[in-house]
Amino acid sequence: MVSGRTLRNLVAEFKGSLLAKVGVVLLLVILLVATFAPLIAPHDPTDTELENSRLPPLGFSATENQTTSQMVDGELQIVDETVQINATATHPLGTDTVGRDMLSRAIFGARTSLLVGLIGTGLAVLVGVSVGMAAGYYGGRVDDALMRSADVFLAFPSLVFAVSLVGLLGTQSWEIPDPFVAAGLAPEMPETTVLPGTVILVVALVNWVWFARVARGEALSVTNEEYVKAARSLGASDWRIIRQHVLPNSMTPILVLATIQVAAVILLESSLSFLGFSGANLSWGFDIAQGRDNLATAWWIATMPGIAIVLAVIAVNLIGDWLRDALDPDVGQGEGGV
Repeated sequence: MVSGRTLRNLVAEFKGSLLAKVGVVLLLVILLVATFAPLIAPHDPTDTELENSRLPPLGFSATENQTTSQMVDGELQIVDETVQINATATHPLGTDTVGRDMLSRAIFGARTSLLVGLIGTGLAVLVGVSVGMAAGYYGGRVDDALMRSADVFLAFPSLVFAVSLVGLLGTQSWEIPDPFVAAGLAPEMPETTVLPGTVILVVALVNWVWFARVARGEALSVTNEEYVKAARSLGASDWRIIRQHVLPNSMTPILVLATIQVAAVILLESSLSFLGFSGANLSWGFDIAQGRDNLATAWWIATMPGIAIVLAVIAVNLIGDWLRDALDPDVGQGEGGV
């Protein structure tokens, strides 16, 4: 399905693009960190240490107002004092309001965001491409019925539609056993990874229409090619024509869109987690929500997962730009990209 010419274009564009290299390296690092989270994280992300709460990241310090009582001349007096809190190498990115390590939570949060991004986008591709291929190949009433249904989905803002679906379907999640913990390599880490099933289904339902529209446009174009007409005249079935001729020659824009949509899905998942609809408490969006009330006194609680989201989205978008520049013949040398 991937020709030698396409591979050569990808390699040539990658060699000449610094941003593509940055995106690939950054995404590989995030994927490795998420995969081996129990082995990399310095602490259990769910462990609370109240005596170490609100510790700042390395290189920063913070102040906190503390109220104490003491006896002065036989009378109990309340004393307000400002205490300076210094960072510690044990918690390099600081801790939250109950003493949970922010670095560990950011590492485990990558699992949730990437799983939702990849699985949700995969489901959206499966549904959208199937609908788009059928609409573009058969045309007529089939095309009208399928694409008008897609237009109904496009009529709703993505986040509003997602929140409505979560309210309708409820918050469902699955616990996946962690293989590293099960093998005894990291017994002190959480035994399971929570996969927000409702959020995955919701992001797929929100995003499939974009793939359907792109797949339909490509199918309309490819269906009119001579080799498709020749295959039809030789008695090839519709399924065979779509599978061997229409779909392979329509994959370039679908692949580019899928890459870019992963970033959009990560943002949507973070938004739903921020609003409390995810069901997973190890998520970048969830941690941002936990830290929004402490921005003035403990800014790092919301900032660290926010930086993680930014890095993941930038990495995926850089890879998407690389694929577009390499695979789209309409993008000239030096055009496109970030």
